[in-house]
Amino acid sequence: MITQKLINDLSYKIIGACIEVHKLAGPGLYEEVYHQCLEKEFNLIGLKYQSELEIPFLYKGKHINCKVKCDFLIEELIVLELKSVTEIHQIHKAQTINYMNLLQVPRSILVNFNVTNLYHEGCESFASKIFKELPKE
Repeated sequence: MITQKLINDLSYKIIGACIEVHKLAGPGLYEEVYHQCLEKEFNLIGLKYQSELEIPFLYKGKHINCKVKCDFLIEELIVLELKSVTEIHQIHKAQTINYMNLLQVPRSILVNFNVTNLYHEGCESFASKIFKELPKE
């Protein structure tokens, strides 16, 4: 059964994997480097994921072939969007939230690897209506 606790525990594992990659690779690399490192880390810790998942987009009921892709969909429950930028802007947050809503999953996490302390400066998570409707435990 999917619960808020399950989503929170999974988020903890995902952020832990991001911290591990950041600890070993450090800030200042291209996003693709972190992406490939995370694939290795997720495999090591046993998380199921889809990488560069194309998100279906409908406009007035018609499928639009616009190649919208999220970096990771983890355990079919959480979108993980990666950045390696000087500063996170509102558009990055909107993109992450939109991917979560389009995929109809309970949570999304935005991670910026170009920071000194990933936990305090580089992670932000968002909850959808789906998350709020899940049982707590």
